[in-house]
Amino acid sequence: MTEKRCGWVLESDPIYVAYHDKEWGVPVHDARELWELLCLEGFQAGLSWITILRKRAAFREAFCGFDPVQVAAFGDDDIARLMANPGIVRARAKIIATIESARLFQAIEKEVGGFHDFIWSVVGGNPIHNHPVSFRDAPTKSAESEELARKLKARGFKFCGPVICYAYMQAAGLVIDHETSCHRYEPA
Repeated sequence: MTEKRCGWVLESDPIYVAYHDKEWGVPVHDARELWELLCLEGFQAGLSWITILRKRAAFREAFCGFDPVQVAAFGDDDIARLMANPGIVRARAKIIATIESARLFQAIEKEVGGFHDFIWSVVGGNPIHNHPVSFRDAPTKSAESEELARKLKARGFKFCGPVICYAYMQAAGLVIDHETSCHRYEPA
C-alpha cells in the first residue's frame, strides 16, 4: 500500500516525493537554511518549484553552499560566472538580488535573535497549522505572508511578495498545509 500524499506531489518524480516526505512543512530553525530557502523561492518566481528542486544542487554549488559571507562578497566576475552557469536559473536580477540578500541577511544576523527570529516573528514563533482537505483549499497568501513580505521589502529584499512568502512559509514549516488525508498530516 502506498502512502497518500498531498495532491500537488508528482508521484512519478522521486525528487518531488522526497521533498514532500522529508522537507516540505518541516519547521526550519537554522538561519542559513531559512535564507537558502528564501533565495530559492525568489529564483522560483515565475517558474515551477520542481524546476528549482532539480537545480538545487547546482544552486548550492554556484552559491558556495549558500554561505552568506561568501555570497555577500560576490562581485561582477561572480555575476558573469553565474550568468554563464546552465545549471541554475540565469536571471540577472535574481542573481543580483541573492547577492544583496546575503548582505541583508548578515545585517539582520547582527540584531537580537538574528534572521531566525526575524522570520519566525510573523507566526509568533510557532507554526500555523491549517487543515486543507485538498491542496487547492490552502491559501496562496495570508496576513502573515503579507507581513513577512512587508518586513523583507522594508529591509531591501527582492522577489518576496506575499505569494512567494506564503510558499516560503510552507516550505520552511512556518505554515503546515499538508492535506488531511496525507500521511504527513498531523492535527495540531
